[in-house]
Amino acid sequence: MTEIDQILQKYNWPTKQIESQLSVQEIESQVGFELPYDYKHFLFRYSSYETRIGTEYLKLWDYDKLLEWNEDYEILENLDMTLGIGDNGGGEFIGLQKLINGEIRVVLTPFIDLNIENHIEIGGSFTDFLKRLDNGKKWFNKSKLQ
Repeated sequence: MTEIDQILQKYNWPTKQIESQLSVQEIESQVGFELPYDYKHFLFRYSSYETRIGTEYLKLWDYDKLLEWNEDYEILENLDMTLGIGDNGGGEFIGLQKLINGEIRVVLTPFIDLNIENHIEIGGSFTDFLKRLDNGKKWFNKSKLQ
């Protein structure tokens, strides 16, 4: 059992009941980078769901809706090397961003101003992102906002 499985089972995250219609290659060709293994594990095993993990609310988008929602929100059009994978219900989307060095991090970005400068790192990887939430990490450090 992976760390992702352990965390998501704590929050009763539903597993997939039907096989996806999209292939990972379709998503990767649209976004321009290979999705990380831990996120692929999530996509193949789990369904879209919304809940709180730790103190933060999140919704991770369904595999079959990823490209559609990225196009609807104009994420792929405005943010190179970024794929929206969910949202926080508060006006920001959760995304995967491929960095210049090839690493992929998880970011939080406002829907209203799709600019790479607005990315806030919320995980060094998809697994790290879930672990931070499970450990009570908040989206924003209030001392930095004052």
